[in-house]
Amino acid sequence: MINHVSIIMDGNGRWAKERGKPRVYGHMEGVASVRAVTEACVEWGIPWLSLFAFSEENWGRPQEEVSRLMELMAESMVKEKETLLGNGVRFRVLGNRARLSPALDAAITKLEEETAGGDKLTLIVFLSYSGRWDIQQAAERMAAEGGKDIADYLVTAGVPDPDLIIRTSGEKRISNYLLWQAAYSEFVFTDTLWPDFRKESFRAALDEFASRDRRYGKVK
Repeated sequence: MINHVSIIMDGNGRWAKERGKPRVYGHMEGVASVRAVTEACVEWGIPWLSLFAFSEENWGRPQEEVSRLMELMAESMVKEKETLLGNGVRFRVLGNRARLSPALDAAITKLEEETAGGDKLTLIVFLSYSGRWDIQQAAERMAAEGGKDIADYLVTAGVPDPDLIIRTSGEKRISNYLLWQAAYSEFVFTDTLWPDFRKESFRAALDEFASRDRRYGKVK
């Protein structure tokens, strides 16, 4: 049984460009794909879903695009709140939240608290996140506190490692995402652009995962 699916949501900008629209138009359409995969996880009994929404490196994009993405995040949380509550979804945001605006960070915290009782699915959005940053901050905290297990200091402490990582849009790289946590994850790369990735595409990726023989370095 699959426990945790993680998705690198890629191709929003290309999807918009193909239609002669601004890049942010693709991000807006991608919200419907987030809703589709979230509802599918609830329906199919997958307890953990994580989405790579915005990397530390993405702060280097044009300011207008970054600002609109942050606005879209805030708007989506308001619009999707009742759906999350109705479906028993616990919402979390992980990443370098110190870089977020105080207003957005406060809104995230509020939604996290309001959905804390969700018992069917934990939905994690990685925002202002990078794998190298995560490992570095974990190592610094572990050294300061005299800890022994770096996994306890990653932002994902307590979150199971992903069984499957899906990347949309045809790119075949990890892009500084979950570098520690993905040690034994299976990967599925699909040419489908994120705004076109809906339930059928998700099922196809899960079917491919089901055909894999996971040995974790051992012999069966």
